[in-house]
Parts: sequence; structure tokens; C-alpha cells
Amino acid sequence: MALFPAFAESGEAPASGGDGSRRELDWLSNPSFSAEDALRLHQHTAEAAKLAPEKSPLIRNTSRSDLSEESDTDENLDKTTKKRKKKKHHHHKKTKKKSREDSSSSESDLDTRSIKDKTTGSGRSREKAAAPNLDNKTSNLTSNRSVWLDDVQAFTSETFRIDKKSDPANWTYKSLYRGDIARYKRKGESCLGIDVKKQRITWADSASEKKRLQKQPERYFTKSNVKMLTTDGIPVHSKSSLSDSTTFIPVPHMETFDPPDSTEVNPLGIYDPSTTMWLQGKGCEERALEPAKQQASQEPGINTSSVLLSKVEEHNKKVRENPRDIHAWMEFVSFQDELMKGPSPYASKGEQEVRRKSLKLILEKKLAILERAIESNPGNVDLKLARLKICAEFWEPPALIKEWQKLIFLHPNSPDLWKKYLLFCQSQFSTFSVSKINSLYGKCLTTLAAVHDGSMVSHPLLPGTEEAMLAIFLQQCHFLRQAGHSEKAVSLFQALIDFTFFKPDSVKDLPTRGQVEFFEPFWDSGEPRIGEKGAKGWNAWMHQQEKGGWVAVTEPDDDDEEIDEDQEIKNKTLPKWQIWLDVEYSREARQWLPWRPDKTKKQPEEDCEDPERQVLFDDLGPSLIQLSSPDLQRRLVYSFLQFLGVPCTSRLFPSSLYIAMDENNIFDSVLSDEKPLTSMDLQLFGFNSIGHMDTMQRRRHHIGHYKEGEEFIQNAFQVLFMLFSGKEKSNLSACWLQYEISKIIQCLQTKRKKKLKVQGRKSKKLAKNLLKAPDNRNHLSLWKLYAYLEWLLGNIDDARKVFDTALSTAGTGGVKNPQLCSLSLLYAQLEVELLESLEGAVMSRAVHILTKLAENGPYVPYSGQVVSVNILKARKTYDHEVQDYLNKISAANQNQVSDSNQLVNLVGCYALFQYLTVGIDAAVLIYAQASEKLEVPDPKNCENPGENLAVPNFPAALEDLSVLHTNLLRFHMKISVYPLGPLREALAAALKRHPHNLALWRSFVLAQRKSHSASKARRFFDGITRSALSLEPWLFAIRAEQMRKTLIDTVQRADVGEVHATIPETGLTNRIIALFEHAVQSENGTHCPLLWRMYLHFLASLGKTEKSKGLFYRAIQNCPWAKVLYMDAIEYFPDQLQEALDLMTEKELRVRVPMEELDLLLEV
Repeated sequence: MALFPAFAESGEAPASGGDGSRRELDWLSNPSFSAEDALRLHQHTAEAAKLAPEKSPLIRNTSRSDLSEESDTDENLDKTTKKRKKKKHHHHKKTKKKSREDSSSSESDLDTRSIKDKTTGSGRSREKAAAPNLDNKTSNLTSNRSVWLDDVQAFTSETFRIDKKSDPANWTYKSLYRGDIARYKRKGESCLGIDVKKQRITWADSASEKKRLQKQPERYFTKSNVKMLTTDGIPVHSKSSLSDSTTFIPVPHMETFDPPDSTEVNPLGIYDPSTTMWLQGKGCEERALEPAKQQASQEPGINTSSVLLSKVEEHNKKVRENPRDIHAWMEFVSFQDELMKGPSPYASKGEQEVRRKSLKLILEKKLAILERAIESNPGNVDLKLARLKICAEFWEPPALIKEWQKLIFLHPNSPDLWKKYLLFCQSQFSTFSVSKINSLYGKCLTTLAAVHDGSMVSHPLLPGTEEAMLAIFLQQCHFLRQAGHSEKAVSLFQALIDFTFFKPDSVKDLPTRGQVEFFEPFWDSGEPRIGEKGAKGWNAWMHQQEKGGWVAVTEPDDDDEEIDEDQEIKNKTLPKWQIWLDVEYSREARQWLPWRPDKTKKQPEEDCEDPERQVLFDDLGPSLIQLSSPDLQRRLVYSFLQFLGVPCTSRLFPSSLYIAMDENNIFDSVLSDEKPLTSMDLQLFGFNSIGHMDTMQRRRHHIGHYKEGEEFIQNAFQVLFMLFSGKEKSNLSACWLQYEISKIIQCLQTKRKKKLKVQGRKSKKLAKNLLKAPDNRNHLSLWKLYAYLEWLLGNIDDARKVFDTALSTAGTGGVKNPQLCSLSLLYAQLEVELLESLEGAVMSRAVHILTKLAENGPYVPYSGQVVSVNILKARKTYDHEVQDYLNKISAANQNQVSDSNQLVNLVGCYALFQYLTVGIDAAVLIYAQASEKLEVPDPKNCENPGENLAVPNFPAALEDLSVLHTNLLRFHMKISVYPLGPLREALAAALKRHPHNLALWRSFVLAQRKSHSASKARRFFDGITRSALSLEPWLFAIRAEQMRKTLIDTVQRADVGEVHATIPETGLTNRIIALFEHAVQSENGTHCPLLWRMYLHFLASLGKTEKSKGLFYRAIQNCPWAKVLYMDAIEYFPDQLQEALDLMTEKELRVRVPMEELDLLLEV
């Protein structure tokens, strides 16, 4: 029996009997049963039966109050209907397939249903009468939540439902089910279904159409467009003969059609012939040309493939026929890059091969070629180096180091291989430590010294080994300086100079290792060394030991500078990281000399507070080498002076040039802006001298050295004076005086008047003492430097007296005397810089000086006038001497040309004379003629290959002439109106020949600052960086963009109200970052500390802290030995102070102020 009798079927008869009826009516005792509800439900059923035959649809008129009353009943029925819900849900899934309407009526068991009917005026009275009954029926229907359409017998098309229960799927998934979303969009405000004419809807497009509409146009850097760039285009050429020298490419004549006649299909005559033929049902004539066009479009690819295939065959033929040709193998390896850019030559014509152009594929092909080459040439080092370079992309550092060790074991006599191996080990961050690399340098020099001596008979001596040994030694010294171990670097120089110049005769015949064993007792004896007071050398010590030895007695100096530790911290309120940087810099500047116990005070070695300041013989003994060439011995001396900060003419070896570059002073113009004619590069730009190691923002704030360092340099010069005589001794004196002048220039640049006054007195005293020496009295170069010193100090009258005295005592030599020419040129240039314009320049003191030089007679001081006849005679003399000199060079008479500096001074004097007497054009013509004679012609354009053989011997002369030429143009632009074009052209031509010249690059950047358009400069920089291997073009390209960005930022941030920038920024920041990235990926820039420091400083200045930290770790991966990088990082990231110090300690970099000591100093 059913739960509720009202829903029982009509055919079911009730049971009779007392007990049976009682059991059947037990459900009436259910507390949830209500008799009123049952009666009301029965009435609803009866009323529905009456309304159905009359086809009167039910009307939903349920109020909210009724629904709320029935909500309790719904909750009570939830539990009892769970099983029924599952069955019905399964049934709804089946019915969903039949029709959309069925699915809408039976897919959910969670909803209530209702029936709606629209009736008109005749049935409204009947609706009102049935309203109470319908309300109850509707509430009952909602309580059951499911009603079968057959039960209500309503019209299916007029049925709707209300879903009040939330769908959990909307919480689970990110969007609605796509089947529940309408595929149309309503336009306007019309309501759907009311008026069909007014409603406007648009149907949504399909998914593919939507994707097509949403697809953005591809940029130039996408894969498909990059492929288009690699394909060859259709060649455009003129149909005329090759003999016709046409200056343009003619556009092919397009065929024009006559206006078509009016026909039936074209009555107005407005259709073109193809449309007319299509309307007539005929094919277009141009369709016959389509296959030919398609074939023509495919020809470039086919031609490219055939060309590449022929090149592959050609390379294979070369290496097969001549496997010993190393150049052919290298070309074949380089060809793989070109091969991968184009389409595959092995793809069939009808199909387009899709290849993944990965770097790994290229490297594997190169590696296979190199392995074949090594099998044919097992003894070639270049092939093995190329293979190791490619393997670096695949292998881990330990495996690479093992391969390098095998290669070094097979070729221990190759200096170039040793240099690359040292650089490789030095730049491996994971295995780097200072002691390990320093011992590796010693092993390298010991091995090469054994090969040089002949002790290693298994391998022959290669040419250039001795020079390479000196280059490796200098690289080791700069490595120790950059790592902070200044004491070891200075000791290395001291030991090698003693070992080279003060070697006793009794040990000269021994091999290098034998000599080193004799040298060790002298080093450990405590005798004074080079730079220390009372140094006499190894030879004197050996002689004295043979006689019985001596006791060196030296009086202690009472005025020794005592360093009070408490004075190192001047302000304890500063941040801790800043105090550490101040104390570290102070100790770097004061304690770069090795500590040795004072014998006069009987100091024990235990008195040294910092054990790292003591240098043991084991640290430097393996690095001692023999230098037999006088030229290399002189180069060692000048390199030592440069290391101490003394400006010299010698340049570091190219192999270690950029590795040792770490100072940001290469962009300092010194006095070139104010005095372009006489600006001198008296210091070694780009390199920190010993005792100067500071961050990028602080820059160098100490001029020269402290007292102990200055005494060391003075003692070193005194010892070196004993080693040389004559011209070399005078050159050393000139270096010393240049060092004093460089300090004067730094005082002028920093505008320290008190320091300038004190330094001026010291420098003048030194210059006078040097000129009093008998060997230097007639040396005009020293007189020139002394007069220049007086001029810089502002004593112009005293400087003129010195110049006139020097010219008077020089005697007669005229233009044929190189020193006299140089002296007169500087004197004239200084006088020209005093001129405000060229008016009256013919009668100036400068013209008088140059005229007297050409007269070849005794010099007479300037009286105020210059005779015109003397000017004409001087011009003729200059012209004759210059042409004669240039003819000697062009005739390759090298023996007749004594000095290239003489040519530079002579041409400079003549050009300056023409500038003052005729004009700038005449002076530029002189420089152009001289440069044309000196410039090396292109071998391809040279008819006679043997012509100009002596020209390559004068590259320095051509470089110096270019500097004089551009300086004169800059000065002329300063005092008069002159276009910028000639200066640009001269600088561009000079920099293409000499891309490493810093003075030319500074002039170029200063000239470009005056131009608002940077496109020309950018194109020039791009061309130079592509062709030159030097790093200077990259550095100055970055510098030019940074200066431009600074200018724009200044204009945009000016506090003058509303500012309209005339120069847009146009992505300068991104351009500078791109330049940095390209520079650090170049061969010379990867291991250049200066480049990484500039990059890190730029990113930090932008405020990009996280990117700056990432860049710092990239920098120390490539330059782990550079202490300045760690100091820069401490300044940019103060919170990483302890981490940076731990990293420096781990890599054994020199930390002079441990954090524990700093804490103790702060507590005192």
C-alpha cells in the first residue's frame, strides 16, 4: 500500500477486517502525517481531474509565503528521497539524449517544477475560482521537487522550471558549462519574445573563427618571420648589359590594357579584361602564367640548396685531399654556422624539411669534424683547443679540467696553451682559490723555464717563449693585486728584478732551478730589497758572504708614520658596511708593502699583527724566470713602475690587458676639454695601481701614495738609476718627473688648492735635482717636462724662461733634432692655447718659436714681432723636410729613418705653423698627406705586393699623427665656428685603424655629445664592434649611451616647471643593457672585471636590486678573483655584507678587516 492513500491507484481495493484495517492504518499514527494535508492533497487531485478534460491549463500563482511554508516539508523529505534521486538522475541522463526539452524537464532531481499557462479574458473568472486550490497544489508539487509531465497533462511547449539549488560544479571549475551559456548576444534594449521585428541578436562564431579573429599579427622576431629572414630573396637586376653603368635599378614597364569595348556583359565598359572574360565564361589568360610564377618563387630555395650542397662537397674535398691543412678544417667548422642558417641541402624539392635548428646540433657536428681533424693531425694544438672550447658547452668543469691537464701534459712547451689553461682555471668559480691558481702560475713558469733552459729535452723550444714567460709573470702579478694580495705581487717584482739585474757571475751558467736555489738564502737573509732603504742587491750580498759577511746597520727613522688603529674609524655612527669599506680601503692604501721584521729594533716575526703581510719564498720561488733579452729586461722595469702607478710609455701585453683592467678612469678626459692641444695621457688608464682599490661610486680620493709608499718609489728609482746609464737613465728620470706631473694634474682635476701647492713645491724640487745630474743637464725631454710642470702650476713666465733657456742651450740642429722638435712643438702648442682667436696669430709667440726652429740657427727670445720673410723661408723649409722624410718612408729606406717620433714632431710643427699662418684647411692637408704615406694599403687593391714594406714599422707614428690631427680640429672648433663633419670623418678614419686608442675614443664621444641625432654614432659603433677584437669600442659605445641618458634625465628632471624634452628617451635603458650583454659575451669582455663593474653599477643605479644580485653572481662566475666586484656588491647590497665576506674568505681573497676585528674596534 502506498504511503499516502491519496496517491493510490483506483483499482486497488482497501482491505477489510478489524486487524487488517488496523495494520493498514498504522501509518496514521506517524507523527509526520497530517490529516489536513492529506485532505487538501485529495482535493487538489480531484480538481485537476475536472480541469483536464476542459483543456484549461494550470496557472502558477504561488506566493512566496506559500513556498516558505512548504520549505520545512522539503527538508523532511530530503533524506527519504536520496535513493530515488539517484535512480531518477540515471533516468534523466538517458532522456537527455532524446530531446532538448526532455533534458530540460528531467535532468536534475534537485529542482522544483511548476506549470504556467497564458489565458485570455474568457477564462479569468475560472482562474480566480481555482486559485486557492492551485496554490496548494503548487506547494505540494514543489515539495516533491519532481513532477512527471504525464501527471499534470500540460502542454510541453509551455512548461518551465525554477532551479533554486546552487550547482557545485560552478564552485569547482573556473567557468560555467559551455552548454549552459547562450550562443547569442542581444543587441539593443528589446526584450526577447515580445516583438520579433524589434529584437536583435547575433549568434556567436565558431571556435575556429574566434581563434582566427583573436590571432594577433606576428612580430618580426617570431619563428616564422625569422625563417623568412634566412631565405634568399629574388635577385633584382637590370635587363641592360653589364657594361651599362646605371646608377639606379629601373622599374620594369607594366603592361597597360586599352579600355575594353562595351559588350553585353560589360555595357558600361568598367570591367577589366579578366573580369569580362570571367563573365563570358572564359578562363583568365594570366592563369597560364601561375605555374611559371610558382616555379620562379621556388627557384631561390632550390638555388640556395644547390649552392650550399656544392660548398659542403667543396669543403669535404679539401679536407679529404689535404687532411694536413689546418686552415681548411677550421673553415669547415666555421661553415657549419652558415649551413644551419639556410635550408637543408639534402631535402627533396617537393617537400619542405622542418628542422630544429638547435645549438646542440651545430656543436655536435663541429665536434665530429674536429675529432676527424685531430685523428689526421694528432700533434696540432689549435684543433684541440677548438675542440675543448666546444666541449665546454657539454661537459662539467671537473671533466674539462681533466681534459685540459691531458692537453698540457702532451704540450708543456706551448706558451699560448698555458695562457689559455691559466685563464680557464682562473675563471672556474666552483674550483677557484687564490692559493691553487698562484701555485698553478708557478708550475707553468717552472715548466716553461725548464723548456727554455733545455732541461726538458722531450719537447723543443718554441719561438717567443721568453716573451710569453714575462707576459705570464705580469699576469700573475696583476692577478695577485686584484685578489688583494698586494704584498705577494710586490715581492714577486722585487725578487725577479734582483734575480735578473743583480745575479752573481758564479751562478749564471746554472739552469734556472739551480739559480733559484742559490737565490733563496739571500731572500731569507733579511737584507734590504729593491725599494727598501740601503738595498744593494743579490750580487753584493754574495760577494760579502764570500768574504765573511757583514752586518747591515741602518739608523732607525724617527719620523716613521705610525698608524693608530683608533684613527681608522673616524665616524662610528655610520652604517657598519660603510665603516668596513672605509677601513678596508685605508689598509689597502697603507699596507701594500710586505712586512719584514726590523733588525735594528730586533723585532721577531711574531710581532706581525697580520700574518698575510709576510711573504714566504715558497710563494714566489717557482715563478722566477731568466730574461736574457735587454728589451725584455727594460720592459720588466717599466712594468714594475707602472704597477706602482708611475706613468710609462710601455703597454701591457695584449693577453693580459683586459683581464687586468678594473679601473673606471678610462673615460676621464683629464685636461683634454680645456686644453685639447696639450692633453697628455700620463697615467695607465683602466688599471688600479697598487694601493688603490675602491668602489665605483666612491672613486679614488687619494692622490699618489702615503709616505711609506712614496719612499718606496723613491728608493726604487735610486736603485734603477744604478742599472742604466745614458739615454735609458734619462728616460727613467723622465718617468719619475711624469709621475710628479700626473699628481699635479689630479690636483687640478679635483680642485684641491692646498694639495696642489704642497705637491708643486715637492715636484719642482725633484725636477731641479734631476736636472742637476750630469747625465741630464743636456737632456731636452727633462727640460720640456720641467717647463710643462711650471706651466701647469700657473707660473707661465717662469715656464717661458725655462723653455727659452732650453732652446738656447740646445744649439743648432733645427728640424733634424728630434728632441728640439718635440720641445718646440709643446712650447708652441701651449702658446696657441692662450689665443682667444686666430686674429693676429701670424705675429704670435708660437709662430716665432716655429720659425726659429726652421731657421736652424741659435734661438732668440720673442721680441713681439715676426718678419714675414722668415715665415716664407720657414714654410719652404718645413715643406722640403716633410716631403723628404715621407719619401724615405715610401722608398722603404728603413735604415735612413732613425726615429718615428721625429716624423710625428716634424709633421706636427709644420701643421701647426700652417694653421697659424694660412688656416685650418692647410693644416688638415698636411696631416692628410702624411697619413696617406703611412697608411698600409689594402693588399687586394695594391698592384705591387712589395710596395710600402717599411710602413708597418710605423703604426705608432700614424696613431700619434691621428691624435694631433683630431686635437687641432677640436681646438679650432673651440675658438671659432667650424662644422663638426671634418672632425667626425677624421675620428672615424683614425678609430678604424686604431680601435684601442683611448684618446681618440674620448674625442669621438665628446664630439658626439654635440649632436642630437645618435644614429650615425650608433652605426659607427656597431661597425667597429663587429670588425675589431678590442674591448674599447664596446666600453665607449656604452659610455656614449650612458652620457646621452644622463643628459635626457637632467632635462626631464629639471626643476624649472613644465619641461618638454626635445630628446626622447626611446628605450635607452634597454639599449644600454643590450650593449652590456653583447660586450660580456665577447671573447675579451667575458673576463674583464671593469666591464662587469660598469654593468653592475648601471643596474644598481636603476634600482633593480634583484637583477643586480643575479648579475653579481654572474660576474663572479666569470671573474672570481676580482676583489673590487665583492666590494661593489657590499656597497649596493649592504645587507649581504657577511655573506660577501664569507665568500671572499672561502675563495681566499684578501680580507684585511675581519668582521670580528671590526666589532672590537667599534667597542673601543
